Amino acid sequence: MKYYVATDHAGIELKDYTVELLKQKGCEVIDLGPFTTERVDYPDYAHKLSLSVLNDSDSQGILICGSGIGMSMAANKHKGIRAALCHDAYTASVARGHNDANVLCFGERVVGKGVAKSIIDAWVGGSFDGGRHCGRIAKIEI
Repeated sequence: MKYYVATDHAGIELKDYTVELLKQKGCEVIDLGPFTTERVDYPDYAHKLSLSVLNDSDSQGILICGSGIGMSMAANKHKGIRAALCHDAYTASVARGHNDANVLCFGERVVGKGVAKSIIDAWVGGSFDGGRHCGRIAKIEI
């Protein structure tokens, strides 16, 4: 699986950690930046990542900011993006299994590296359950 990863200035450290963790798992990773802690606007990176995921059907995205909230809101403006704000492994697992989420969001100021690792492990190891969830996903895509 290919993963696009992006952040704003408030998530640089956790973005770099996430990129390395995904590479260690053998994933292809495209780091969309930013690469310094200089102040940037999170919607710019959420939109860039969302368009990348939409244009690459064999990919998913991971967005990180201070809380994860702004990134998830901006990403979900794109038809076809189902961005899930996750705070633990359970929410990441359910987002993949029940919601067929294709963009994972979390916040550097909310989760530490240990929790982030468990979230990423659940996300990468998860897949859409299909079945009864398909109709619900269709209702999201109106």
